[in-house]
Amino acid sequence: MNIVRKLYSVLFRLTGWKSSIQAEILPKCVICVAPHTSNWDFILGLLFYKSIGGNPHILMKKSWFVFPLNYILKAMGAVPVDRNRRTSLTDQMRDEFACRTHFQLAIAPEGTRKKNPQWKSGFYYIAWEAHVPIMLAYLDYTKKIVGVIENFIPNGNVLDDIENIKQKYKYIVGKKPGQFAI
Repeated sequence: MNIVRKLYSVLFRLTGWKSSIQAEILPKCVICVAPHTSNWDFILGLLFYKSIGGNPHILMKKSWFVFPLNYILKAMGAVPVDRNRRTSLTDQMRDEFACRTHFQLAIAPEGTRKKNPQWKSGFYYIAWEAHVPIMLAYLDYTKKIVGVIENFIPNGNVLDDIENIKQKYKYIVGKKPGQFAI
């Protein structure tokens, strides 16, 4: 275990949380993270994922990537998204997956920390177009566990697949339980 991973592991343990990994951590995947009800989700998720040797990436507006902030954001795994490009976000991310040997893209499908039973489907389309699985990750605040449920292979039936994915989170409780809906 390298020194950085060991540091993340120590920091994660100091939070008092545990991890539960029920699926292989793949080099290329879209990470569906739910529930997303607090800013703490990012911090706990990052500590967990780095402690197991993962390298998660998140999407961020390209306009944030200005000197010197761009170096910090890239070091944290942020990927600049150019909303002015003619290609769609799905196409941009498909291309990112195509040109990398390791790319783990974390997305909160709720799209907000507020209650939203209508999950956004972008995470699904990115995985479908990039031909990568969707790793189902969670943060359960009642059990204080961050983990991975399974690697879900999309079959092209978007509505059914997203409904099946939502059901995997049925018994997971976010920091603000009233703000999570499936």
